[in-house]
Amino acid sequence: MLKRPGRMQEDRIQRYRSVILVVTVPLLLVGFVLFLLPSRSPSESIQEYAISSQKAGGGKTFAVIFDAGSSGSRVHVYCFDQYMDLVPIGAELELFVQIKPGLSAFAQNPQEAASSLRSLLDKAESVVPRDLLSKTPVRVGATAGLRALGIEASDRILEAVRELLKDTSRLKSDPEGVSVLDGTQEGAYQWVTINYLLGNLGREYSHTVGVVDLGGGSVQMAYAISEENAAKAPRLLDGEDTYVKDMYLKGRNYHLYVHSYLHYGLLAARAEILKASGSENPCISAGYEGSYKYGGIDYPVSAAPSGSRMNDCRRVTLKALKVNETTCIHMKCTFGGVWNGGGGDGQKNLFVASFFFDRAAEAGIVDPEQSVAKVSPMEFKQAAKGVCRTKLEDSRSIYPQVEEDNLPYLCMDLVYQYTLLVDGFGIDPRQKITLVKKIKYRDAFVEAAWPLGSAIEAVSVL
Repeated sequence: MLKRPGRMQEDRIQRYRSVILVVTVPLLLVGFVLFLLPSRSPSESIQEYAISSQKAGGGKTFAVIFDAGSSGSRVHVYCFDQYMDLVPIGAELELFVQIKPGLSAFAQNPQEAASSLRSLLDKAESVVPRDLLSKTPVRVGATAGLRALGIEASDRILEAVRELLKDTSRLKSDPEGVSVLDGTQEGAYQWVTINYLLGNLGREYSHTVGVVDLGGGSVQMAYAISEENAAKAPRLLDGEDTYVKDMYLKGRNYHLYVHSYLHYGLLAARAEILKASGSENPCISAGYEGSYKYGGIDYPVSAAPSGSRMNDCRRVTLKALKVNETTCIHMKCTFGGVWNGGGGDGQKNLFVASFFFDRAAEAGIVDPEQSVAKVSPMEFKQAAKGVCRTKLEDSRSIYPQVEEDNLPYLCMDLVYQYTLLVDGFGIDPRQKITLVKKIKYRDAFVEAAWPLGSAIEAVSVL
């Protein structure tokens, strides 16, 4: 009697049942275990900064970065896992400590300049595990404050810092790791930092954010531009920074427009504005007379009899920026005849950092307890109107967040920031920009500063 086809199929299943179980059960178990395992970090493929194979076993890597700025010295300590993700140092995602004044304040005493970093160095070393100290890179990046001193004076200070690290530090120091950052380095590091923290690296350039970083001695603009605009970048004279820096980040090529404007950081701009006016400056609060020291030079400061006046301060500020005094030989310029990068999608979402946030918080434009805020340049102008009408004696109670030494210059600072954004960089007065002090990364906030970009680079060469 012939068996029906269905009956024959059932017999085969019964015959090979044990074989099927032997094969299937292990596969199910493997699948279940893989389901339970933690997923791979999304940032592991930052190829430009890939960690060497010796760290692939799950070990942590530390980096110590000193930001030797014109207004003060700061130390950042970061810890990365094998996927290049930040992991906590104690309760925070970084150690951040700062002191004043900066290295440039010790122009005549290089040893004292180096010694000023001693307390920061001690705190940095205290959070790095003892067995990793000799493997942890330390960098000191001096910015516009030292650039303004000139080569001879800055070299003496840097050499003293190198000796300090060599003789007293247990960290892994390299003489070349103590240097004056050029403007493109500082701007590029800042762009990498902010886009790293936002999770933008590896995305189309149009999904990244542009960055304006207002330091004490210089201001940097950096944003990703199209290949077409990169090809149009003007050629500069020998020895000058190029406008475009090519970077390969997280599997994608970026053409990064970067330019640093030396002498146009907030503290340096004060000197430029004082030079652009006569003996009485319309940006100085009524009732003030004294002097302003920057770059080793004392500038006499006197308020006009009628006090500060915003419109007159704007006129002097425009003169200091040389907005209408320098011929633009490129298709599009910012100020001082500098090419603006061509604009485009990479600049539409702009993050503005450092002194922009500080002054906005002190003047009541944003809540100082918040780390990120959306504002427009027009809000700086509106705040300046109120400040410029206020006498110095009244400012102390109205603007308690402002340090005493900065009060006479608050009108000047706000007018300058508005003018820089609108007349310098060509931003619409009502365009929303993001003021940023720290950026949320996972469940913590991290300083939106260029040292993180430098740290990423430093650990990549270990």
